Amino acid sequence: MIETLTIITLCVLYLVFFRPGKTPPLSKSLVIDRPGKYHVTLAPHLNLAQPFVEAIAQRLMETSERSGDSGTQCFRVTDKHVTSHGHDTYLLAITQRNGILLFQASAPEGDTGHLHTISEFARSVLVRFPLTGEPDTAIDQKIVSAVQQTADAKQIQTEQISQ
Repeated sequence: MIETLTIITLCVLYLVFFRPGKTPPLSKSLVIDRPGKYHVTLAPHLNLAQPFVEAIAQRLMETSERSGDSGTQCFRVTDKHVTSHGHDTYLLAITQRNGILLFQASAPEGDTGHLHTISEFARSVLVRFPLTGEPDTAIDQKIVSAVQQTADAKQIQTEQISQ
C-alpha cells in the first residue's frame, strides 16, 4: 500500500515539474533547430511567433529547391497572438544557406530603423552559417511569396522591409 502511494506521488510530482509541452519562458530566447531543414532564433518575448515561422518553413520546404543560398529577406509582422503579449509588431528575417532555412525574429527598437535592428540581429545569427555561393534571387522571391501566402492564410499582416 505504501509503495503504491509513493509511486503515485512521484508520478504526480514528475508531471507537475517536467510535463511535456510546457511553454518555454517568454523572457528567454528560443532556438529551434531541425537539422537539415531549418533553424529558428526567436528573441525574448517572441516565442509565440513560433507557429507562424514554422508554417512558413513548411511551405518553403514543400515548394522550393533545397539547395543554394539566398539573400536575407526582412519583414515587419503584425500578429494578434504576439500583440497580446506586449508587442504589436515584430521583425522577421529569413535566409537560406546551403539549403537550410534560417529564421530570426526580433522585437523592434523604437519606431524607426527596423531594417537596421533586424539586420544586426540576423547578422549575429548568420555568422555561424557562411555563404556557400552567390545569393539566388529566385530563392528570394520564393521566400517572399511563401511569407505572403502563409500570412494571408493565418490572417497576419506582413510588410517586406527593403534597403
